[in-house]
Amino acid sequence: MQITRAGEYGVLGLLHLARTGGPERMVMIDEVSQSEGIPKSFLAKIFQDLVKAGIVRSFRGSGGGFCLAKTPEETTVLEVIEAIEGKIALQRCLQEPPECDHIEGCALCSLFERAQDRVRDVFGTTTLADLLKPGAPVGLAHRRTNPVSVRKAAVLPQPTT
Repeated sequence: MQITRAGEYGVLGLLHLARTGGPERMVMIDEVSQSEGIPKSFLAKIFQDLVKAGIVRSFRGSGGGFCLAKTPEETTVLEVIEAIEGKIALQRCLQEPPECDHIEGCALCSLFERAQDRVRDVFGTTTLADLLKPGAPVGLAHRRTNPVSVRKAAVLPQPTT
Protein backbone atom coordinates (compact mmCIF):
# COMPACT_ATOMS: atom_id res chain seq x y z
CA MET A 1 0.00 0.00 0.00
CA GLN A 2 1.26 3.42 -0.87
CA ILE A 3 -0.48 6.69 -0.18
CA THR A 4 -0.70 8.46 -3.54
CA ARG A 5 0.22 12.05 -4.27
CA ALA A 6 -3.47 12.89 -4.00
CA GLY A 7 -3.50 11.75 -0.36
CA GLU A 8 -0.27 13.58 0.38
CA TYR A 9 -1.47 16.77 -1.34
CA GLY A 10 -4.79 16.58 0.49
CA VAL A 11 -3.08 16.58 3.87
CA LEU A 12 -0.68 19.36 2.81
CA GLY A 13 -3.57 21.46 1.48
CA LEU A 14 -5.50 21.06 4.72
CA LEU A 15 -2.43 21.95 6.77
CA HIS A 16 -2.24 25.18 4.77
CA LEU A 17 -5.91 25.89 5.53
CA ALA A 18 -5.31 25.17 9.22
CA ARG A 19 -2.24 27.45 9.35
CA THR A 20 -4.02 30.33 7.63
CA GLY A 21 -7.15 30.54 9.70
CA GLY A 22 -8.89 27.17 10.15
CA PRO A 23 -12.70 27.30 9.91
CA GLU A 24 -12.85 31.12 10.15
CA ARG A 25 -11.04 32.26 6.97
CA MET A 26 -11.76 31.42 3.34
CA VAL A 27 -8.67 30.55 1.33
CA MET A 28 -8.60 30.57 -2.46
CA ILE A 29 -7.37 27.43 -4.23
CA ASP A 30 -4.73 29.56 -6.01
CA GLU A 31 -3.17 30.50 -2.67
CA VAL A 32 -3.00 26.89 -1.46
CA SER A 33 -1.69 25.67 -4.82
CA GLN A 34 1.02 28.30 -4.98
CA SER A 35 2.07 28.04 -1.36
CA GLU A 36 2.28 24.23 -1.32
CA GLY A 37 3.55 23.74 -4.88
CA ILE A 38 0.55 21.61 -5.88
CA PRO A 39 -0.94 21.82 -9.39
CA LYS A 40 -4.14 23.87 -9.11
CA SER A 41 -6.39 21.57 -11.17
CA PHE A 42 -5.25 18.50 -9.22
CA LEU A 43 -5.76 20.27 -5.90
CA ALA A 44 -9.25 21.41 -6.96
CA LYS A 45 -10.22 17.77 -7.63
CA ILE A 46 -8.78 16.68 -4.27
CA PHE A 47 -10.66 19.44 -2.46
CA GLN A 48 -13.91 18.33 -4.16
CA ASP A 49 -13.43 14.91 -2.52
CA LEU A 50 -12.76 16.61 0.82
CA VAL A 51 -15.92 18.72 0.46
CA LYS A 52 -18.00 15.58 -0.25
CA ALA A 53 -16.53 13.97 2.87
CA GLY A 54 -17.45 17.00 5.00
CA ILE A 55 -13.84 17.82 5.86
CA VAL A 56 -13.72 21.07 3.88
CA ARG A 57 -16.40 23.65 3.09
CA SER A 58 -16.44 25.59 -0.15
CA PHE A 59 -18.06 28.90 -0.98
CA ARG A 60 -18.49 30.38 -4.44
CA GLY A 61 -18.30 33.98 -5.53
CA SER A 62 -16.51 37.03 -4.26
CA GLY A 63 -14.89 36.30 -0.92
CA GLY A 64 -15.38 32.59 -1.48
CA GLY A 65 -12.88 29.81 -1.28
CA PHE A 66 -12.25 26.88 1.01
CA CYS A 67 -12.08 26.48 4.76
CA LEU A 68 -11.92 23.60 7.22
CA ALA A 69 -15.30 22.23 8.25
CA LYS A 70 -13.91 21.28 11.67
CA THR A 71 -11.01 22.46 13.78
CA PRO A 72 -7.54 21.03 13.14
CA GLU A 73 -7.83 19.20 16.49
CA GLU A 74 -10.94 17.38 15.24
CA THR A 75 -9.60 16.40 11.82
CA THR A 76 -7.55 13.20 11.65
CA VAL A 77 -5.10 12.22 8.96
CA LEU A 78 -7.07 8.96 8.55
CA GLU A 79 -10.25 10.88 7.64
CA VAL A 80 -8.37 12.88 5.05
CA ILE A 81 -6.56 9.95 3.46
CA GLU A 82 -9.67 7.76 3.32
CA ALA A 83 -11.76 10.61 1.86
CA ILE A 84 -9.28 10.80 -1.01
CA GLU A 85 -7.90 7.27 -1.34
CA GLY A 86 -10.77 5.16 -0.04
CA LYS A 87 -10.56 2.71 2.85
CA ILE A 88 -7.03 1.63 3.69
CA ALA A 89 -6.48 -2.02 2.80
CA LEU A 90 -2.98 -3.44 2.92
CA GLN A 91 -3.97 -6.56 1.01
CA ARG A 92 -6.84 -7.90 -1.13
CA CYS A 93 -8.10 -10.05 1.74
CA LEU A 94 -8.77 -6.89 3.80
CA GLN A 95 -10.80 -5.07 1.15
CA GLU A 96 -14.58 -4.80 1.34
CA PRO A 97 -15.69 -7.26 0.01
CA PRO A 98 -12.59 -9.42 0.51
CA GLU A 99 -10.86 -10.76 -2.60
CA CYS A 100 -8.90 -13.70 -1.30
CA ASP A 101 -8.24 -17.22 -2.49
CA HIS A 102 -7.98 -18.27 1.16
CA ILE A 103 -11.29 -16.79 2.29
CA GLU A 104 -11.45 -19.29 5.17
CA GLY A 105 -8.50 -17.42 6.63
CA CYS A 106 -4.76 -17.82 6.75
CA ALA A 107 -1.80 -16.68 8.83
CA LEU A 108 -0.91 -13.94 6.33
CA CYS A 109 -4.40 -12.42 6.45
CA SER A 110 -4.10 -12.18 10.21
CA LEU A 111 -0.68 -10.52 9.96
CA PHE A 112 -1.91 -8.03 7.36
CA GLU A 113 -4.93 -7.26 9.52
CA ARG A 114 -2.77 -6.47 12.56
CA ALA A 115 -0.47 -4.27 10.46
CA GLN A 116 -3.44 -2.48 8.92
CA ASP A 117 -4.96 -1.87 12.36
CA ARG A 118 -1.71 -0.22 13.47
CA VAL A 119 -1.52 1.98 10.38
CA ARG A 120 -5.14 3.04 10.88
CA ASP A 121 -4.43 3.70 14.57
CA VAL A 122 -1.45 5.97 13.79
CA PHE A 123 -3.37 7.92 11.15
CA GLY A 124 -6.56 7.91 13.24
CA THR A 125 -4.91 9.34 16.34
CA THR A 126 -2.90 11.98 14.47
CA THR A 127 -4.72 15.23 13.83
CA LEU A 128 -3.86 18.19 11.66
CA ALA A 129 -3.12 20.08 14.88
CA ASP A 130 -0.54 17.43 15.83
CA LEU A 131 1.26 17.94 12.53
CA LEU A 132 1.31 21.71 13.03
CA LYS A 133 2.87 21.64 16.50
CA PRO A 134 6.29 23.22 16.78
CA GLY A 135 8.88 20.49 17.06
CA ALA A 136 6.69 17.87 15.34
CA PRO A 137 8.93 15.08 14.01
CA VAL A 138 10.24 15.63 10.49
CA GLY A 139 10.88 12.64 8.24
CA LEU A 140 14.31 11.81 6.88
CA ALA A 141 13.41 13.03 3.39
CA HIS A 142 12.86 16.55 4.77
CA ARG A 143 16.19 16.69 6.57
CA ARG A 144 18.08 16.88 3.28
CA THR A 145 18.93 20.52 3.93
CA ASN A 146 21.52 19.22 6.40
CA PRO A 147 23.42 16.49 4.50
CA VAL A 148 25.53 15.60 7.57
CA SER A 149 22.49 14.58 9.64
CA VAL A 150 21.15 12.51 6.73
CA ARG A 151 24.46 10.66 6.36
CA LYS A 152 24.61 10.01 10.11
CA ALA A 153 21.03 8.73 10.14
CA ALA A 154 21.70 6.45 7.19
CA VAL A 155 24.88 4.87 8.55
CA LEU A 156 24.28 1.42 9.97
CA PRO A 157 26.41 0.11 12.82
CA GLN A 158 29.16 -2.22 11.66
CA PRO A 159 29.04 -5.79 12.97
CA THR A 160 31.76 -6.72 15.41
CA THR A 161 33.82 -9.81 14.81
